[in-house]
Amino acid sequence: MIRLAAFKNVKLDLIPWFFKFSMSVIEQVPSQVKVCVVYHSPYGHTAKVAQYIAQGAEQAGAEVHLLSVAAPQWDLLDQADVIVMGCPTYMGSLTSALKQFMEDSSKRWLARTWQGKLAAGFTNGGGLSGDKLAVLQQINLFAMQHGMLWAGLPFMPTGRSPSDINRMSSFLGLMTQSDNASVEVTPPEGDLETARKFGKYLAELQLKHVAV
Repeated sequence: MIRLAAFKNVKLDLIPWFFKFSMSVIEQVPSQVKVCVVYHSPYGHTAKVAQYIAQGAEQAGAEVHLLSVAAPQWDLLDQADVIVMGCPTYMGSLTSALKQFMEDSSKRWLARTWQGKLAAGFTNGGGLSGDKLAVLQQINLFAMQHGMLWAGLPFMPTGRSPSDINRMSSFLGLMTQSDNASVEVTPPEGDLETARKFGKYLAELQLKHVAV
């Protein structure tokens, strides 16, 4: 609420102009954030994490598109406000498929098409560490090459069990862990809930960024 006391030194004939200007600014704020979650997932575990990120963003009212790197749909990525990228950690590094996606974006890098978009990263692996940080750093560096704005994972760890939030204490991006089992039973509940919260956070962060 704007208190009239704030206008005690303002000419009364300027007040209607102020409110008209304020409403024009509000009307320029998009009603729905557009989020793209682009991922590589050979066995489905990383895809499951991507789905939970998407669910969280949808809960915040975002329009969400899940995109495999095999068919990235560049037009949707160009229109997105937020691009979240992820892949498994293989041999302490990105998968070749996500790296190919990065290299295929070179025309957009040159044109600065994604400059100013919000970016975030996630990775899944069989080990609790497995050098997952290296993957997030590579995704982060890729986003910086494009002039994007990076958003890390803000949640404090609630513990170390499979049911806990951010149990691997990652803050650069989302880390999840899968056992050598089917996607029906792994990653565990806590990792998936962290993914959902991360997606919701990113959509809400973009709304806050646009409204400033």
